[in-house]
Amino acid sequence: MRVRLQGIVLTLVALLVFGLGIPLAITIAAGAQQDLFLDRLTDTARFASLAQRPLLDNKPTLLDPDLRRYTEVYGVQVVVFDQDGKAVASALGPNGARLDVHAERISDPVHEALAGRRSQPGGVLMPWDDTPLVLAEPVLADGEVRGAVLTVSDTGAERADVLWWWLLLAAGGILAFTLALAVAIPVVRWILRPVHRLDDATGALVASVVSGREAEPVGESGGPPELRQLGRSFDRMAASVSGALAAQRAFVADASHQLRNPLTALKIRLGNLEGHVDDEPAAADLEAARVDAGRLHQILDGLLSMARAEASGGELDPVVLDEAVAERVADWSVVGEARDVRLVVDTPGDGVCVRMPPRGAETILDALLDNALKFTAAGTEIRVAVERDGDRVRLSVRDHGPGVRPDELDRALDRFWRSPAHQNVPGSGLGLAIVSEIVAHSDGELVLDLPEGGGLRISMTFPAA
Repeated sequence: MRVRLQGIVLTLVALLVFGLGIPLAITIAAGAQQDLFLDRLTDTARFASLAQRPLLDNKPTLLDPDLRRYTEVYGVQVVVFDQDGKAVASALGPNGARLDVHAERISDPVHEALAGRRSQPGGVLMPWDDTPLVLAEPVLADGEVRGAVLTVSDTGAERADVLWWWLLLAAGGILAFTLALAVAIPVVRWILRPVHRLDDATGALVASVVSGREAEPVGESGGPPELRQLGRSFDRMAASVSGALAAQRAFVADASHQLRNPLTALKIRLGNLEGHVDDEPAAADLEAARVDAGRLHQILDGLLSMARAEASGGELDPVVLDEAVAERVADWSVVGEARDVRLVVDTPGDGVCVRMPPRGAETILDALLDNALKFTAAGTEIRVAVERDGDRVRLSVRDHGPGVRPDELDRALDRFWRSPAHQNVPGSGLGLAIVSEIVAHSDGELVLDLPEGGGLRISMTFPAA
């Protein structure tokens, strides 16, 4: 946007410079040509008046002293022609050069003058056009043309003046461009400073929504009043959004925490009723109530973990991923042996580190290993792998369970989503959602895919610490 604004300013300046400079340059050249034409026309007309009597008396050589003196002073060649177009008096040029009276550029004006027509102004005097100024005036006596006077003037001095004026205009144009650029850069920066602040604040707001950190306000960052007002409006909106999200997370955490106590008391009361219910249908209902209470307790634990994951903003701690994987796999191997499932670890063993929220690695591995053990059949294995690729670290957990359908991969990270084929498997449907939140807080990426051989593979990529 800065380049576009500066381009607009410079384009307007260019249009102004060219719109004024080119006509002014043409006017200067036309003015120089007009002044030269009028000056030489006056001199040519004076010589035409002086040539009347010598031509009538057939003594044109009487004009030679005047012609030579004029040529010596002004460097203009003058030739007097009789009625037949024959040169009868002339003066040499400044360097002693004789005029070629048969040249086309001279003969045409002479014929015009002998026909009684006066010379007309020529084109604009351009610095690169070295064509001399040729003027011819008829010599009239009693209304009859008796001859013609021709003057040939070099235009070098006038063209040099025009060139200097044009150079001065060009320097003025360059100066105008420089001043416009010097003014445009700080003005554009001043205009765009609140825009950049808004852009940064928008990114910070998105990061705060993900990480739970408070967004930095735009504040008074200068710029036009309209953009400053927009910044203040954005700050109010960001504060409102952050407050609403914080209130929502606090409500989920508080509600989950507060409901656990009465739910625990309810489970105890249901347990105390065991053995005191003799009616078989009532005993079945009691058992169903205990199962439902257990599921509700599991859901509340999942909601509390989700609230903690969403509020896990702040500084990220370095985690030695090899050690975290080895520790959690060792703890879950007991559950795996009980279910005849082997847990395999594949790590480089070089102490690769990543940055995660506190206890983020343990939460991720617990959720993924719990899910994998639920769905993996006996006699198979679960493979936990850590790989390093340049400045990225990849952690993957692959099971050999039934997996999900390809069209369900995108929905697997939704909260409380359960595959229709796995509705009878215990769980709250929050495990992968919690993992997704922690991975996002860690600036990582999470991908689910269906590897060859069946099962589900969950891969997470983190920046190496």
